Amino acid sequence: MSPGPEDGSAGSAAEPVDPDVDLRVAGQRAETAGHRLWQVLAVISAGGAAGATARYGAERLWPTADGAFPWTTFLVNVVGCGLIGVLMVLVAEGGRSVHPLVRPFLGVGVLGGFTTFSTYTLDFLRLVRHGEAPAALGYAAVTLAGAMAAVWLTATLTRRAVGRVAAP
Repeated sequence: MSPGPEDGSAGSAAEPVDPDVDLRVAGQRAETAGHRLWQVLAVISAGGAAGATARYGAERLWPTADGAFPWTTFLVNVVGCGLIGVLMVLVAEGGRSVHPLVRPFLGVGVLGGFTTFSTYTLDFLRLVRHGEAPAALGYAAVTLAGAMAAVWLTATLTRRAVGRVAAP
């Protein structure tokens, strides 16, 4: 992130600014922007801890045997991606006004910690190492398809539920 002009503004009018990415706000002093950065990092960390704990709990409740299809990881990723679809409609579409820390806390933190594409990769490798290459390839494909379908489906259903139709 490059610093803005001396007055602390976010940049030129031609430059789009996403407040979740660019933490500088027009007229803000550097200390205020730094404070906001720490707030965002704190809520992401707290949310990530909650999401990762929930995922760990699911893995402990429904463990996967070596060489078996990793249903728990698959379901966690699909459910988490579905929740991301709901969240994005509710907080990022239609001009809704939510606290600026909601999206980083829930989206990046909780749901980012809950979904586990690193474990997905390890599960893929475990299946390959156990001689289950076809199952590994199937797992790779259905996880990606399921995750994408979950986001699309839940976003579509959420838009309908709140009375909005997707933009063309």
